[in-house]
Amino acid sequence: MKQIPVSLLTLVAGVVIAFVSLWVGQNHHLLPEQASQQAPLVDGFFNVMVTIATALFIVVEGAILIFAIKYRHRKGDDSDGVPIEGNFSVEIFWTAIPAIIVIGLGIYSVEVYRAMGGFDPAGYEMVAHHHGGSSAIAKMPGSAIAAPIIADSEGMVAQTAKEPVERKYGIGAAPEEEGKAASLVVDVTAMQYAWIFNYPDSGITSGELHVPVGKDVLLNITAIDVIHSLWIPQFRIKQDAIPGQPTQLRFVATKEGDFPIVCTELCGSYHGGMRARAIVETPEKFESWMTENQIAQQQESSQIVAANPADLPTSEFLAPYAKEMGIDAHSLIHLHPGAIVSSMSK
Repeated sequence: MKQIPVSLLTLVAGVVIAFVSLWVGQNHHLLPEQASQQAPLVDGFFNVMVTIATALFIVVEGAILIFAIKYRHRKGDDSDGVPIEGNFSVEIFWTAIPAIIVIGLGIYSVEVYRAMGGFDPAGYEMVAHHHGGSSAIAKMPGSAIAAPIIADSEGMVAQTAKEPVERKYGIGAAPEEEGKAASLVVDVTAMQYAWIFNYPDSGITSGELHVPVGKDVLLNITAIDVIHSLWIPQFRIKQDAIPGQPTQLRFVATKEGDFPIVCTELCGSYHGGMRARAIVETPEKFESWMTENQIAQQQESSQIVAANPADLPTSEFLAPYAKEMGIDAHSLIHLHPGAIVSSMSK
């Protein structure tokens, strides 16, 4: 009986490994549900990495298992192993393949980042100076290219700023939406240990993020104390909130639901409790929520959702603690040195 050629075994093994890896890459169930337009882009990249990792795992662990069985020490065999110094072809193979994989994944990741709007989300700022001394500022994506044309046509000397006055980092508009304003803008403020969402067009402030399904949403993110990080797992978006450095996230929610917002940057003792909710609703329900909150917050304008303790007067900051300790005005009279001296003098 003839022995099966090694090349044929290698081919069969390669086909089997490829099918198994592809199946695992598409059926791993490691990610939560998709709830935004950005999610399929991230998931596609993740699936490719899982497929490659599965194939490499099978090859490496399979080779270890085969060699451990085939070349194990047998009873009565005390001879030395075959003296192998090296194999140039094998070394080229195991160097080239990982290099190709890494370069390919790098290119793919850059394309995903570009498709999500990660390149230069704030656009450019054009500053054009007129010969007469007046100036015009045009803010628009791609204005760095359009500036010379506009300047020449109007007799101006144009200069393109290297960076906008207020440069933002994060995920901006997708390439096909570049230059278009977002349907909804929300200002997000991070503090220890809460997320505050402000809707500037309506004046609503909330501890929850409400957005309409299918609408382009822009989050302008900042922090007032330390670095935080806003992460919505189902949307596959995450961005740091940095004091003094505006950042942003732009996304389109595609599924109604109640999704968690998690801080993923260690920000203090209660970092684990810094959570909020992203509630995606139909446009009609969202408009109803906006109307109800506008009325409620106008009626209760003296109440706020959250406050920075550092901005409160000392008496207001300590008032809740004094109440819990049972300290009242009568007790303070006996504790204050001036009050004691005054009482003695009487």
